[in-house]
Amino acid sequence: MASAGCAAGTGDPAPSIDTHQDVAVYTWWSTGSENEGLNTLVEVFEKQHPEIDFVDDGVTGGGGGAAKEHLQSRLENQDPPDTFVAHAGAELQDYIDEGYIQDVSGLYEEYGLTDVFPEGLIDLLATEDGKIYSIPSNIHRANVMWVNPSVLRENDIDPSGRYGSVDAFIADLEKLRQAGVEAPLALGTTWTQVHLFETVLLGSLGAEAYSGLWDGTTDWNGPEVTAALEDFRTILGYTNANRMDLDWDLAIQRVIDGEAAFNVMGDWAVSGFDNSNQEFGQDYLAVPSPGSAGTFDFLADSFTLSTGILDEDSAKAWLETIASKEAQIRFNKVKGAIPARSDIDENEFTEYQKMAIKSFQEDTIVSSMAHGAAIPVDHLTAITDATTRFNREVQEGGGDVAAFQAALAAAAAEDASP
Repeated sequence: MASAGCAAGTGDPAPSIDTHQDVAVYTWWSTGSENEGLNTLVEVFEKQHPEIDFVDDGVTGGGGGAAKEHLQSRLENQDPPDTFVAHAGAELQDYIDEGYIQDVSGLYEEYGLTDVFPEGLIDLLATEDGKIYSIPSNIHRANVMWVNPSVLRENDIDPSGRYGSVDAFIADLEKLRQAGVEAPLALGTTWTQVHLFETVLLGSLGAEAYSGLWDGTTDWNGPEVTAALEDFRTILGYTNANRMDLDWDLAIQRVIDGEAAFNVMGDWAVSGFDNSNQEFGQDYLAVPSPGSAGTFDFLADSFTLSTGILDEDSAKAWLETIASKEAQIRFNKVKGAIPARSDIDENEFTEYQKMAIKSFQEDTIVSSMAHGAAIPVDHLTAITDATTRFNREVQEGGGDVAAFQAALAAAAAEDASP
């Protein structure tokens, strides 16, 4: 056993695990800032646990959706990785129900996480019976709108990009369209449309009613939801016609290039601006999505502990690194998110991240639908299918709000059934 103490320069406990062979880690982080972030985690892991070899056991390309299908196949065939990345929250429920992952609540005590993770975060991570099944590497904010202030300024629109209501936002989208900006709101393909839909629901309904969609206290068939869906249809009309062919980074590029004034995307989008040498506060802004000021729409990348693996101690060593101060600082500097730990000097981070840290500490926290925090996978799949159909209808000049609403209500009813 390693002697007690702190790893050099990190403030973290020194490794206290016997020699093992390797740990197989499954992610889909194969490109861009995600891959850079994974490499950073591996560097910290190898420093903290040099006796264990890291094995990249994930997939290359295809994004999270394809990776989750591949992972599901492996789990069903009793070929689990030692640990895999997943969104904290309801997305984990199917894995829990099938017995694919283990309760890691004990590790929170062992690693001192109950003292350094905010109490509100612990509540978000825990299941109804109080157990926790993953350790977050970060906290992302979903309700962020990225703004090119020059496009607004050139068209005599308030360059702050801040909107207290969805209606005010729609009014400025129309002003931009009339001024010759063909698609003032940049949008990408399927999952990015669900992401936009989530923020329209949040901005139109407010935090309490939005959260009620997931706990059953807000009626999917209600008139306030109808109004939100009508807002969504209107907003889709101000987006680029080629949206089904763009991923999120190409939609962000439209804002960087001045082809669009806005894009709604989580704070991982900051990498696109940074890589284009854009200056925060001057070349681009990050503000709450319309109508959602005072709310933090939460999601987190987290790592699990699989069942049926040969060497649990090596997997736990990876989780120890994920939770460590050094890993949380270095990873999130790359990823654009904020640490889950609260004992970190915010001056380590960018101006945007300082804003996000303050918002997470002070604002109302809601769970992201589009990124697995609010609902299980099957429910999200049904919403994604309905949203994709609706988007195609809008592209063709239609958009049946009543049919869309009925599909969403049916998905919620199916999720609520025993």
